[in-house]
Amino acid sequence: MNTKKNLRLAATGDLHCKKTSRDAIKDLLSAMASDADILLFAGDLCDTGLPEEAHILAQEIVRVKVPTVAVLGNHDFESGKAGEIASILTDAGVNVLDGNCCEVYGIGFAGVKGFCGGFGDRALQAWGEPAIKTFVYEGVEESLKLESALAKLTTPERIAVLHYAPIFETVVGEPLEIAPFLGSSRLEEPLNRYSVRAAFHGHAHRGSAQGTTTQGVPVYNVAKPLLERTFVGRPPFRILEIESHESNDEPGESSSA
Repeated sequence: MNTKKNLRLAATGDLHCKKTSRDAIKDLLSAMASDADILLFAGDLCDTGLPEEAHILAQEIVRVKVPTVAVLGNHDFESGKAGEIASILTDAGVNVLDGNCCEVYGIGFAGVKGFCGGFGDRALQAWGEPAIKTFVYEGVEESLKLESALAKLTTPERIAVLHYAPIFETVVGEPLEIAPFLGSSRLEEPLNRYSVRAAFHGHAHRGSAQGTTTQGVPVYNVAKPLLERTFVGRPPFRILEIESHESNDEPGESSSA
């Protein structure tokens, strides 16, 4: 049970871990662990989706011994080994979320990878060819998974972890031509409905660091390349401080969707 007055979350994403990344990953995780009580990773944990890349990250996560929550990103699916990557990280004690939730120190976390499709009135609709409908339904399914995970949480504070962006504001800075492939406003609806305390995502390396949903939920783009440019001279992660709520649950206890 954690009885601290405030808890500190350290969030980053798009680590793109590869065989040559061990020292950089070690330094980053050490800095995060020394500054926070819970670590969050917003997808693209691996560079080409290989298990050996996941093992490097897992070994460093075990070493820092801090509760960790993560979602996978599109790079983690590149080699068809996403399930194995998730298992490697889970064995290292990471709460890997994919439409499910967990509670750590009284804070509830819900996570999905998310998907693309565009934003607002310009979001792609399920009309026309079967391939277009399949594409749109993938985004709808990710939104429903996020909603289901948030609905299961009974904690006073809810945090959402995604890879794809739920709002357009945090992809501003990217070429407009690729904006529809960086996220979907369908992911925004569950954040508003369940009064999420904050949402973290990655994927948009050249986007904007923060924005809000239409209902005022803070959204933070924690893609590591973006944070390296935003926080010059500082380690690339964002800290969010939240008031602690006492809990009898063990850190990292999960609740499956």
